[in-house]
Amino acid sequence: MSNKDIDGIIEEEIFDEVKDSEYKKNRLSKLEEWKTLQEKYPDSFNKKQSLEEALKLEEGASEISIAGRIMLMRSIGKICFIKLQDFSGFMQIVLHAEDLSNYDFYLKNLDLGDIVGVEGTIFFTRSGEKSIRVTNICLLTKCLHSLPEKWHGLSDDETKIRQRYLDLIMNEKSKEKFKFRYRFISKLKEFLNANDYIEVETPILQKQASGALATPFQTHHKALNIPLYLRIAPETYLKRLMAGGYERVYEIGKCFRNEGIDTTHLQEFTMLEFYTAYWNYEDLMKFILNLFSFLMKELSILDTITYEGTKINIGQPWTRMTYSELFKKYTNLDLEELLKDESKLYEELGKLEGIDVNQYKSSASLIDGVYKKYCRPKLIDPVIITHQPAVLGPLAKQNIDNPLFSDRFQVVINGLEVVNAYSELVDPELQRSILEKQKELKSNGEEEAMESEEDFLLAMEYAMPPMAGVGIGIDRVIGLLTDSSNLREIVFFPNVK
Repeated sequence: MSNKDIDGIIEEEIFDEVKDSEYKKNRLSKLEEWKTLQEKYPDSFNKKQSLEEALKLEEGASEISIAGRIMLMRSIGKICFIKLQDFSGFMQIVLHAEDLSNYDFYLKNLDLGDIVGVEGTIFFTRSGEKSIRVTNICLLTKCLHSLPEKWHGLSDDETKIRQRYLDLIMNEKSKEKFKFRYRFISKLKEFLNANDYIEVETPILQKQASGALATPFQTHHKALNIPLYLRIAPETYLKRLMAGGYERVYEIGKCFRNEGIDTTHLQEFTMLEFYTAYWNYEDLMKFILNLFSFLMKELSILDTITYEGTKINIGQPWTRMTYSELFKKYTNLDLEELLKDESKLYEELGKLEGIDVNQYKSSASLIDGVYKKYCRPKLIDPVIITHQPAVLGPLAKQNIDNPLFSDRFQVVINGLEVVNAYSELVDPELQRSILEKQKELKSNGEEEAMESEEDFLLAMEYAMPPMAGVGIGIDRVIGLLTDSSNLREIVFFPNVK
């Protein structure tokens, strides 16, 4: 880029700042004008109907009292057509000079972006559009800045994230995505509550990072003078509740992992975890399939969805494969045989193109790295992958017939892991032994190794019932169902630089 180009950008930015400053000054001047008619910033307004509700009323209905933001203004002589927006949608209101003694004042001092309160009567315009004929209008809040240019809307992704409020004002599609998000979560809770699960809360600040293989965020508790971690998963605390006598619990909450960020990974994300006493992973698999069937029906989700131009058939039945079968299909290697000899495992996996075994601190991270490079990206339609290597799940119950693998399954859709579930390990001595090995890996530089947690092990020693547990990545599922190529699109305020 030349100096001339840079100077041009700087001049444009300065011009925009000056322009915005003058714009704000003009709006503040208009706000002062409103003081001649009303209070500058009213503290309330008697909103009787949403715009959606008003649109359903019959022609002639009076005592209409609505409120919203001005998104479009068009005046023709002594008539002004205004498009209002509220959370429910849009509706046209019409100002007639013959109805309003202050018509000229309104025309001069109302602006795009202003939030107004309106009273009037339902009628149809000559073009047949159901509208509100205004008998009274008041300014509730003056918008002091220019909204993004109407026809192009708000297209810059960074601005959408940094100023989400502008994104929600200008992009109805964004608003609909967030409405879907919270309908989805509401239906999740409805299904779990109907099946006798109890919603609970566990600590976000934890003494030890546990419940998953991940790198934690660390902080410090000033009053107690102890280090704490933001939770990477609620798992071990939910299991403590199971030891305490609860039989079905769930939590939907934020988890934090201090790892790489990309379109499919956020360091602060929302996860559902739930646990069921006296079930194994097969019982849980049936329940998960029923859960997804319920969600698709209740949210009117079609069997075939489109994500970034790719057609995905999410209708059941879903394909089921073991981890070893998947590994064999895409690498042509016998994983079970390799797991019996770690040196051979490193030797054979090291022959795969693009795999540098020296980058991995453990056999678990090596296997996972190969799986994520060679296998997972190939899975478009939903696949249930069962019996992951035991080294990948320190809290999962090992398969009784083949302890090299665990009684576990994952659901992968379009190369994304959206469900992770397993029969839980409830043997405290075996769990302690496994966590001690994890501790050794941690000391050897494996950042994502899990730490031993004495209080959790103590809870296990008081006896936990046999159980199965699941984690579902809420953001990923919603991202798939709303065709959002970046998870930041369906999180209100993701972290950015």
